[in-house]
Amino acid sequence: MRPPVLAGIDGSECAAGAADWAAQEALLRGVALRLLHASPPLPGATVPGAALDRLQHVGAALLQRTVADLTDRHPDLRVECAQADDAPAVALLAAAHDAGLLVVGTRGTGGFAGLAVGSVALRTAAAAPCPTVFVPARTGPFTDRAPTAHGTGQVVLGFDAHRPAGEVADFAFSAAGARAARLRVVQAWALPAESVSSRTLVVTEEDRATWEDQEVLGLADALRPWQEKYPQVTADADVMLLHPAEALLNASRGADLLVVGRRTGSGPAEGRPGPVTHAVLHHTRCPLAVVPHGA
Repeated sequence: MRPPVLAGIDGSECAAGAADWAAQEALLRGVALRLLHASPPLPGATVPGAALDRLQHVGAALLQRTVADLTDRHPDLRVECAQADDAPAVALLAAAHDAGLLVVGTRGTGGFAGLAVGSVALRTAAAAPCPTVFVPARTGPFTDRAPTAHGTGQVVLGFDAHRPAGEVADFAFSAAGARAARLRVVQAWALPAESVSSRTLVVTEEDRATWEDQEVLGLADALRPWQEKYPQVTADADVMLLHPAEALLNASRGADLLVVGRRTGSGPAEGRPGPVTHAVLHHTRCPLAVVPHGA
């Protein structure tokens, strides 16, 4: 049995959007959608049995309403429900071990007005054991149109040909193929360190073009295995002389999905994602997939 798509809900508008995105993803994959609601007692509070029952009842009611809404709009969707007494991030990370994909909103009901990314999203971005998609507020479903053989949208992949991550590329090519979407592969690059010094104030256009051509050729070579594996996917390679986060945000404007990688075991001690993922997570306008991969 193929693992389900897991989505966390908490009653917020952002989580509702994430659940809808997850429902469409589950249908595309032909798997069940598992909804998880976590309602732990307040820190330091003593919760008698009746109060705990009340918390669980509220969570069950939310799950029931969400299931009714999703199955009304997606009649073929199979939905499973689960509740947890742990903190949301702890519950999601534990449940994600049995999931093929985790989907969460970038922020929930906590925090303050204007907060772009909540603590749950940051923790799952840094530590989720499976690929995780973060759906920002006021973002619609993955696509408002049914996928067609001619393609209806674009998936953007952040890639480094110097350190190619197979799991990340495979996820992006598969996502584009499932939706007959074009794949735009973006590689950020910088001028060689030895070319810029206190004595070298000007970089010639000829040198710049040579270095850029080298990046383009390296990217094409690194992508060849996945283009052969997914011949139905039209992939456009793009190298940008920009900071990686800026390059990805520019390329993903209007995209259906942005895909980046996260090296397993490389997260900072405080449980936050790497600097590029952190920046993109705070500023992206489209759903962001963070895919863990080996070193």
